[in-house]
Amino acid sequence: MYVNPDLCVGCGLCCDLCGSVFQLNDQGLAQAVAEPAPAEEEAARSAMDSCPVSAISEA
Repeated sequence: MYVNPDLCVGCGLCCDLCGSVFQLNDQGLAQAVAEPAPAEEEAARSAMDSCPVSAISEA
C-alpha cells in the first residue's frame, strides 16, 4: 500500500480502519508502515476505499 503525501489530508480514517498498516507521521499525514498480512487485506482495502481524497493505492 502507498499513501500519496500530496493528496493526504491527515484525517486518520485509514489508521482507524487498519492501524497495523497505516500510521500518521510527524507531519500529521498518513503513511503505510507495513504490507498487510493476509488477515489484514480486507481492512487495508477498506481503508483504501474509504479514503476521502483517494490518497491510498496498492502500488
